[in-house]
Amino acid sequence: MTIGTLNEGPLHQALKAQYALRYATSSRASSEVPVGDYVADVLGDDDVLYEIQTGGFGSIRRKLEHLITEYKVVLVHPIAAVRVIVKVRDAMDAGTTRRRSPKRGHPAHVLDQLVYIPRLLAHPNFELEVVMVEEDETREFDPKRVRRRGGWRVLRRQLVAVVDRHRFQSVEDLFNLLQSPLSDPFTTLELADALGQPRRLAQKMAYILREAGVTQVCGKTGNSLVYRLAASSTSAR
Repeated sequence: MTIGTLNEGPLHQALKAQYALRYATSSRASSEVPVGDYVADVLGDDDVLYEIQTGGFGSIRRKLEHLITEYKVVLVHPIAAVRVIVKVRDAMDAGTTRRRSPKRGHPAHVLDQLVYIPRLLAHPNFELEVVMVEEDETREFDPKRVRRRGGWRVLRRQLVAVVDRHRFQSVEDLFNLLQSPLSDPFTTLELADALGQPRRLAQKMAYILREAGVTQVCGKTGNSLVYRLAASSTSAR
């Protein structure tokens, strides 16, 4: 195992291998690419860096900010459309249980992480690809963690299949998440209705759009802020 893969889980490794096979086929393309003090996951044939992030975006904000000064970067983030939870009682127990989680991921769930890098999608060298996956999530019982998840901790996430991919090339592309038309101006309640998602996600999307300069606050209705598209944006629909 190389230094760059020491902290990578199976899901990260599987996606990195897929993107290397898909985009890094020439002799000059490669994986584990040194860029200053950092190591990027995949350098494609077109000199685009593909960075896989299965966890939170806050931990790689500085890395991304550095990479985009030298390369075009695509941040790849998996979301579980289907998750099977595999439980093992301990590392020595061969018996396992498997059940499908009733929770289904949606591309809009990436908003939970985008709030940590709200302005990066406005940078010309940054794109985001949300990969909807089927995955197995293996959990092990840990009596020291009985107050969290009933004592079960996640050991690893393993890729079963890629279901779909959603590419966001700009902040305005977030409007592609809408399931129905959105008025302009709008509140986060109206945005939630258009997204078909809980209001908490709409509030995060509103924050991202405002931080990136796509929208601006133009008033209040009751306790709710009212947003409208900035003069430079024409992406409302």
